[in-house]
Parts: sequence; C-alpha cells; structure tokens
Amino acid sequence: MDAGTSPREVRSGRWWTWKRILPLAILATGLIAFLYFDLARFLSFTTLSENRAILMEIIEQNRILTALGFIAAYAVVVAFSLPVALFVTIAGGFLFGAVFGTVWVIAGATVGATIIFLIARSTVGEYLRAREGPTLKKMEAGFRANEWSYMFILRLVPLFPFYLVNIAPAFLGVRVRTFVVATFFGIMPGTFVYASIGAGADALLDADQVPGLDAFLRPEIGLPMAGLVLLSLVPIVYRRFRTRPAP
Repeated sequence: MDAGTSPREVRSGRWWTWKRILPLAILATGLIAFLYFDLARFLSFTTLSENRAILMEIIEQNRILTALGFIAAYAVVVAFSLPVALFVTIAGGFLFGAVFGTVWVIAGATVGATIIFLIARSTVGEYLRAREGPTLKKMEAGFRANEWSYMFILRLVPLFPFYLVNIAPAFLGVRVRTFVVATFFGIMPGTFVYASIGAGADALLDADQVPGLDAFLRPEIGLPMAGLVLLSLVPIVYRRFRTRPAP
C-alpha cells in the first residue's frame, strides 16, 4: 500500500478519495468516449493507403518526432484499452517497416501497459487485496512464487486479451520490474508478425500490385501470414501441453 494508507482505511472505505480514483475515472471516460463517438471509423486500411504518400513524406522529414509520436499514440491506445491496438500495430509496420514498426510498437505498448498496471494497482488493486479471501490469497501466493514465468507466458501465449493481462497482475502483487520486462520481451514475437504483415502490404503498394492469391507467394506477405498461423496455434499447443497427463 502507499505510505500513510492503513488496512483499516481501505476496509472502511475512507481510502476511496477523488485523488486516488481520478486516474481510473479518466481512463474509463476515455474508453467510453471513444466507443460512443465511434472514433474507430477514422482508422481504416483504406484511409491509411489513401494518405500513404503524405504520411511517408512526414516520416521521412521527421523520423525522430514521428517515431516518438507513434510511441506516444500507441501508449495511449493501450492505457485506455482502446480496441484498435491490432490495427495500429499493422499500421506501424506499414509506415515504419517490420523492424522499426516492431520496436516502436513494443515501446508504446510497454509504456501504456505499465501506466494502466500502476493505476490499477494503486486503486482497485489495493482495495481488493485488503478484502481478499482465501482464493485470491492462494492465487497471489502462486503468482508471486513464479511471477516471471507466469507473466512471460501470459504475454507470449495469447490466452487472454491484452488489456486483461495489463490489469490482472495488479491484483496479484506482481512487481513493476517483472511486469515491464515480461511485457517488453513477451510481446515481441506477436508484434513482429503483425508489423511484418503491415510491411508486406506496403511492399505490394510499392509494386503497384492489387492483392490477390498470388500475393501470398511473395515472401513479404507469405512469411508473415505463415507466422500468424503459427502464432494462432500457440494457445492450442500450450493448452494441450498443460492438460497432458503426467507419466
């Protein structure tokens, strides 16, 4: 708990001050506003393709600023749990290429995930831990004993939605360092696959090629798609391995 916060204050409800819940309220309001005004309609591959020349010129003239802007934008998407992270990941590959797109996405995702993790831990997390029952205590003990392994698997194997994995560890006492490192390295494979798909689409436009079945024969398209198939099989293989009876 934060300094100056006693378990009695948490149990009595006096801990719920505006100062503590304001960050959580801001994130919730941002998500609701995004959904209510349907802001996702402005984010489409058609719009991205139509404005590609302008965007590429801006990136060419301001590489550092555009990279920082993209990282900040991605951090906002993740922190507010906006349902457009997949599109923005592919767009990152489309605009910056597979390698730099992956790096900028990982940076933004790690920052955004850490923000929401810290907010959840300092608000709802402390409240729940003060009222935790035996089940939550058992889960917390197990998570603490193997928190690095658990966090890395949760990031590497997409068993649960990304936003849920950002919040749940805050209730289970995961250390910030473990959360940040596991997030940074755990999301690398999936991010690279989706960024590569975006980079492949960019290569098709450079060749003035209309996407068709033959496009999958091109390495920049076929290889990322094969990676996507393998990535989709990871949860199945993991569950099969976990449920396999011991010899």
